[in-house]
Amino acid sequence: MPETLPPANSATVFADFSFEDMAKITLDAIGDAVLVVDPKGRLIYLNRVAEKLTGWCREEALGRPVEQIFFIFDGITRERAKSPAQRAIREGRTVELALGSVLVRRDGSDMAIEDSAAPIRNSLGEIAGAVIVFHDARQSGAALEKMHHLAQHDFLTGLPNRMLLMERLTQAIGMAKRHGKQLALLFLDLDYFKQINDSYGHGVGDHLLQEVAAEVEACVRGTDTVSRHGGDEFVILLTEIEERQDAIRVADKLLAQFALPRMIDGYELQVNLSIGISVYPENGADAETLMHNADTAMYTTKGNGKNSYQFFEPMH
Repeated sequence: MPETLPPANSATVFADFSFEDMAKITLDAIGDAVLVVDPKGRLIYLNRVAEKLTGWCREEALGRPVEQIFFIFDGITRERAKSPAQRAIREGRTVELALGSVLVRRDGSDMAIEDSAAPIRNSLGEIAGAVIVFHDARQSGAALEKMHHLAQHDFLTGLPNRMLLMERLTQAIGMAKRHGKQLALLFLDLDYFKQINDSYGHGVGDHLLQEVAAEVEACVRGTDTVSRHGGDEFVILLTEIEERQDAIRVADKLLAQFALPRMIDGYELQVNLSIGISVYPENGADAETLMHNADTAMYTTKGNGKNSYQFFEPMH
């Protein structure tokens, strides 16, 4: 039988290390910055990540007031923030750093940070100081911003999705109401897109949708919104228009834009538009009603021969 080793004895393995040494080694190995202060708020320890993020080396930082090393302010109001360590000691609880907290490093540069401070208690349960744990939030902020963008935009075309469109439509209704204006929704459907997808493949279909998205955006004002509603459907929000004729001009411009065939991946493709139009306040006073009525008008256009536009006409 193979020889088995006796279980390691921690006292033997770590004979050359005190518990304090092991704690420091451990704290230097983690990815977050760690600052430890005494009850009077003087810095008594910082790990290597804290040295890197604050710009202070241990020899110069130890013994200084923690606010000198960990100088933070509110990234929105630009007001200096209260010391989370002093709050943790005073309140005897974990204190989360406010969202948007910014650390001023020793060289004067700014760094967005996040995390918390907590009181340290001795064996008697008495508060003996506090520990601040934080990390660089610049990358996480960028990731959150990217996630927020992806949640509100279509992955294929980069256009606002239905959720963002409805949010903007609701805001536009409020503005139109206050300013005594109208607004219009144009619901677009690509005629014969399914046949193109089936005949040439989804890759060609995707490239066609991307080109359509860019061309539709070029036909409207920068203050308007073009949204991909799903599949081969797009919705245009025309904000604060004066009359129906404004929507007609855009519809005519779109029909002219797509009158001629286009080359996509080496194929000559012809796509036409069926457009349905609803107008605020004539065709609805809320976002859902206007959207539904523009969709209804689009299907009326399809039923009347496609490649045209139709305003919503209520049933009597």
